[in-house]
Parts: sequence; C-alpha cells; structure tokens
Amino acid sequence: MRVVVHPRVHERHSSITDEDAAAAFESTIRSRLRARTDPPQWVGVGLDEQGRLLQFIAVEEPPRSWLIFHCMPATKGVLAELGLGR
Repeated sequence: MRVVVHPRVHERHSSITDEDAAAAFESTIRSRLRARTDPPQWVGVGLDEQGRLLQFIAVEEPPRSWLIFHCMPATKGVLAELGLGR
C-alpha cells in the first residue's frame, strides 16, 4: 500500500511532516467512511512517531494507494464523530 500526503497538509500545519501524517494513517486507531462524499472520504485518528494523536482525512486511489489531504492534531469534534469523545 502506498500513502501519499498532499502538500497542503504541511502548508497548513507546519509542525506536521509527511512522515507524521503517514505514520498516523498507518497506525489508525479508529476510522470511518464519511457519508455522502464523492469520492468516498475516510476520517480517522492515529499516532505519529512522536506519540501525537492526529486526525486525518484520506481518499483511496486505486489500485493500492491512499491520498491524505487533511491532517492535524485530533479535535474533540472528530473524536466524537469516531465515537471516542464524551
């Protein structure tokens, strides 16, 4: 599986590298398909190599590739969306 990180991730969140985003994706704790998105978007949270809990949004790019176009520290809203909040 190949993971590609869109340049806007680092442009918007300079403390998050491509490696951080890929590590969070590869260590996904929980994810789910977002309803009514085209192409289908997956939202999830995972840990980067520094132990930070990051949220991401990714789309699958066949045949075996993923594009992460959003990644940042996990917010209460995304944690709740994934059933991890209070």
